[in-house]
Amino acid sequence: MLADTATPAAALDLEQLRRSADAACRLMKVMSNPDRLLLLCQLSQGEKRVGELEELVGIAQPTLSQQLSVLREEGLVTTRREGKSIYYGIDSPQAMAVMGVLYNQYCGAPQGE
Repeated sequence: MLADTATPAAALDLEQLRRSADAACRLMKVMSNPDRLLLLCQLSQGEKRVGELEELVGIAQPTLSQQLSVLREEGLVTTRREGKSIYYGIDSPQAMAVMGVLYNQYCGAPQGE
């Protein structure tokens, strides 16, 4: 009888786990594009204008706009307008956490030290 009462709770936990896994996979899919990852690297250092991002990452304007649109649609970045300039910033604690791990693994101290 105890096993029957435990099954629904376990099923709910599995459903929550599936939703969490789906969300994590979606985040990783968005971040797996090299251009978007470079943009997120720059934005992890603080808010940037579109022109600044273009210079910093060397991505041509049409591609830059497309990749920023994907990041915005997925809720990873936010925008604000100041005059004629549009500023982007990271708006996802999960993306920032992943960027921190990636930085430590790939951009921190040289491997082997």
